Amino acid sequence: MTEGERRFLLDRLDQTRNEIESLLPQIDPNREIYPGWTIKHMLAHMTGWDDATIDSLRAHVLGRPPSVEAVRSIDEYNALTVSSRQDLEYEQVLQEWRLTRQILRTLIAEIPEEKFLQPVIVPWGEKTTITFLVEMFRHHEQEHLRDIRAWLENPGQPLGKAGD
Repeated sequence: MTEGERRFLLDRLDQTRNEIESLLPQIDPNREIYPGWTIKHMLAHMTGWDDATIDSLRAHVLGRPPSVEAVRSIDEYNALTVSSRQDLEYEQVLQEWRLTRQILRTLIAEIPEEKFLQPVIVPWGEKTTITFLVEMFRHHEQEHLRDIRAWLENPGQPLGKAGD
């Protein structure tokens, strides 16, 4: 992987995140976007997946298995990522969301070339490439971005599905 390719990957990761960031001022933190989920819950959820990705990548660099596992149930992991941040204020969750992404970006930028090209064990136990992992989470955030945009058209009504 060339430095340009790695930069392109990071830019793609930033694109969706920046779009979500630009919409945050329009969102009332007390309104539900999904049934039972406000923007705080959505950000906590995305932060949890960044945490799991960071763990997988750090473990990969050190040559050990990841410690965060969503293997048993992705739904269970999703619930845990939200419930573990339930007592935090919205601003705290927002700051953690931002900080965790910075940590992930730095880690991706600094992974040694030989490790970058090797398969990585992801939180649900499969092996894949780092590029595929990053693209998958970019796609995940794009889904939430589409939902935020749809919800902003009628913010008085939560979307008809729970976040995932």
